[in-house]
Amino acid sequence: MMSTPVRIVAVTAALATAVVVSSCSKSEDHSQRAAATTTSSTVAAHNADDIMFAQMMIPHHEQAVELAGLASEHSTNQAVLTLASTISAEQQPEINAMKALLLQWDVDPNATGDHDGHGAGMQGMVDDATMAKLKSLNGPEFDTLWLQAMIGHHQGAIEMAKAEIANGQSVDMKAMANNMVTAQQAEIDQMKQMLGG
Repeated sequence: MMSTPVRIVAVTAALATAVVVSSCSKSEDHSQRAAATTTSSTVAAHNADDIMFAQMMIPHHEQAVELAGLASEHSTNQAVLTLASTISAEQQPEINAMKALLLQWDVDPNATGDHDGHGAGMQGMVDDATMAKLKSLNGPEFDTLWLQAMIGHHQGAIEMAKAEIANGQSVDMKAMANNMVTAQQAEIDQMKQMLGG
């Protein structure tokens, strides 16, 4: 038979082990639950503004990528060509990211927020006449119109992005909107200098 001090030590040790084991499993459960809720709520936390922003910014960005593609066909100005490839390299991954977020939210990434089909709801979209004119120009004439069109296009994107920052809920979408404002404002400043020069 165990002496009382030995029994006390054994009971204390058993209790301590039980407490440690249960607190470990609780904290693991809790952190796993917290991780799961954080992930799903971050993914799920979005509102109508986030959806509308993505649905409108995707075709807006697609037009910027199309404009960037025209530069390689119609310009020989190295500064314009470099800027066009930068714009394309920035905006194509953003298109992909916005489409991925829409898919996570069970929204069709190919449905645009432009319900009248003419881009009227999207600020800064280059109209069909200007797009046609760009395709007919080459060299310095092309460069000037391209820079003017792209400045307006970027300004429209910045306005849309600022509205998303103010009204959106998705952490990811708002972070992307912030990046757009920063990158595109810097490019506008650069294009204005190029036009001035």
